[in-house]
Amino acid sequence: MSDPAPPRPDLARPPARDQARDLARSMGRCIRDFGLVEEGDRIMVCLSGGKDSYTLLELLERARRRAPVRFELIAVHLDQGHPGYDGRPLERWLHEQGYEHRILREDTYEVVTANVPEGKTYCSLCSRLRRGVLARAAAELGCTKIALGHHADDAIETLMLNLMFTGSLGAMPPKLVSEDGSIVIRPLLYCQERDIAAYAAAAQFPILPCDLCGSQENLWRKQVKQLLVDLEARVPQLRQSMLAALGNVRGSHLLDPHLLAAAGVPIPEGAAPSAPLRAPITGEDVVGSTPSAPSPATSARRLPLVSS
Repeated sequence: MSDPAPPRPDLARPPARDQARDLARSMGRCIRDFGLVEEGDRIMVCLSGGKDSYTLLELLERARRRAPVRFELIAVHLDQGHPGYDGRPLERWLHEQGYEHRILREDTYEVVTANVPEGKTYCSLCSRLRRGVLARAAAELGCTKIALGHHADDAIETLMLNLMFTGSLGAMPPKLVSEDGSIVIRPLLYCQERDIAAYAAAAQFPILPCDLCGSQENLWRKQVKQLLVDLEARVPQLRQSMLAALGNVRGSHLLDPHLLAAAGVPIPEGAAPSAPLRAPITGEDVVGSTPSAPSPATSARRLPLVSS
């Protein structure tokens, strides 16, 4: 683990200023809508070395400087022992930018490759191992929440994967309480991947390639991503419409007896929804956790709309 970094200096003018402003506004709306940040929070930002988590860390830092609530950030990166891994550019960037951070080292790669048959994807086991390491780190560092860099496209792709393979309607919740009691938040769920990519390119973040799962060409998530690209060529508003659908559920128009009962539709006593074909996909870092509803208004002040 590295030593705590000195107080963060003032940020220079962000690259792609319009992109930064739009992303910050979208993130601010997500934070406001679901009460993701509260007074006194200490948020562990999981920094993978990819464009999404770098962007999340930068935008949360800008929000922290402008917010009427006080909260802290600590960036945490996990070295999983992948072949060819070199995390020095990321660690150097964190030092240069002045972020408080920790670098964890846990050889999960050997465990994954020893237990996953050849030709099968590593995601499930890899994510469970990573999740356990990060949850322990969050507790040790006194963090109240864990922030992940999943964005709107991740949520849409997860919805499609659930429809195709699990027989369930579900995606990635913006706020989730894990079985161990830790709270996971996804402030970028209103942000589109293309905007994040443009911002990250302009910022010249030192991106670290994933040589484990990223090299597996048979991942269905990759194929679903391409399917959405193909459909979007015919339906330009496809992604916006699908994201809106996740927040516009009509329970009375579905086949789940619980939702029908909540909508006032009489159902036979003892009726129950059909079991999914397998456990729903809720995100590679939080499979098996239980989503939480947006928190009711409390005395805690929450972060309002944030602009860059």
